[in-house]
Amino acid sequence: MQKQDFQFFLPESLIANEPTNNRSESRLMLVNPIQQSVEHKIFYELVDYLNPEDCLIFNNTKVIPARLLGKRDSGGKIEILVERVIPNDSGDECVAQIKASNTLKPGTTIYIEEQLKLNVIARENGFYRLKSIDCDNLLEQIEHFGHMPLPPYIKRADNELDKQRYQTVYAEKQGAVAAPTAGLHFDLALLDKIKAKSIAIDFVTLHVGAGTFSPIRVEDIQQHQMHSEWFSVPQSVVDLVKQTKAKGGRVIAVGTTSVRCLESASRSGELSAQTGETDIFIYPGYQFNVVDGLVTNFHLSESTLLMLVSAFAGKDFMLDAYKTAVEQQYRFFSYGDAMFIQNSVK
Repeated sequence: MQKQDFQFFLPESLIANEPTNNRSESRLMLVNPIQQSVEHKIFYELVDYLNPEDCLIFNNTKVIPARLLGKRDSGGKIEILVERVIPNDSGDECVAQIKASNTLKPGTTIYIEEQLKLNVIARENGFYRLKSIDCDNLLEQIEHFGHMPLPPYIKRADNELDKQRYQTVYAEKQGAVAAPTAGLHFDLALLDKIKAKSIAIDFVTLHVGAGTFSPIRVEDIQQHQMHSEWFSVPQSVVDLVKQTKAKGGRVIAVGTTSVRCLESASRSGELSAQTGETDIFIYPGYQFNVVDGLVTNFHLSESTLLMLVSAFAGKDFMLDAYKTAVEQQYRFFSYGDAMFIQNSVK
């Protein structure tokens, strides 16, 4: 299976650079791969296509303002994208991508607004390992000095609105450097309507890493190595999934990150409570163990996320749906519109 098999044409004008005025007023493409049908709705109408027996599983990760602007000892400008923070008694560390005029050597000190200092420890697999200097809580400092890490295809600087809108309304667990974007469409009013319909909801956690935007660099996708991300599936989710399946309801994942959590925690064939790292790569041919329905945004051409939804709905059907989305002027990517895939292809 080749990378180019997941290619589609997208006019740059359809890449959403701003969020909609109201979260739940994005457009919603309603697709059913079993019936081979496509309908066009507004996102708040999603509740009309959910049944009381169904459950929704959300990712409650919280985006940290992981983009830091600083300078090195010599005065050269540096841009840091923190991948993850590693607490340490002798000074917190972080793993980060760095944009600089040249490679930074171990021992280099980076200054963020003269107050936060980071020391370069090493470079490993394209990432830098940095150690905080004279800082008790690095995550707290990142919250103070950092900018929201908007994706590279959004061609503008972050602003105050992004602090709210590039974050789900139910975000709780700090650690992501990219938003679980399917969840951005849910506002409190829509969540209340879902609950009023007796549809159960629960939360997993997957801290989305910057690697989610990394392109596949091999032609044969089976040779691709996924980046690793921290995830957690609590026992309450395991119990809810069992109850939902027992009464004939659907387990509907909100976002590809929720899918990766649930499927990672069921690799043995049965879902179990787990916490750890996952590098699961889902592409056509994968047999889903848990997820029956999926709410998701529109993803990049040749991306691992497009491969995941193609595994769920069928590659040809999904590419046809994307072609329709382009024709119908849907908005793409993080701040774009959404799709509800009602059933997976078994």
